[in-house]
Amino acid sequence: MGEKQTDIFRQALISLREEIEQLSDANKEAADTVTLDQSTVGRLSRMDAMQAQQMAQETARRRLLQLQKIDGALRRMDAGDYGYCHSCGEAISAARLGVDPTSTRCIGCSDS
Repeated sequence: MGEKQTDIFRQALISLREEIEQLSDANKEAADTVTLDQSTVGRLSRMDAMQAQQMAQETARRRLLQLQKIDGALRRMDAGDYGYCHSCGEAISAARLGVDPTSTRCIGCSDS
């Protein structure tokens, strides 16, 4: 993979990381603890709030995982290992990296 193409993927990864961080900052309140004040909120409303809290926590977990994948891809770029399959060592196609720039396996190894 050429330096120009790597720079394009680097910018895509940095932009994706910034977007995820902005979304995480905007949704921090949703994952906060649900207050159980029965005088202001009924049982069903509390259940809805608890379900929304769980969904927000899962979303935050998935965003953290995506940030870890992005950081790993950027480290591989710095080490010169970006774009190569961890399983077989062959180059990962640019089309696959275009869809998911954090990919660590070629299409052949991802199926097995």
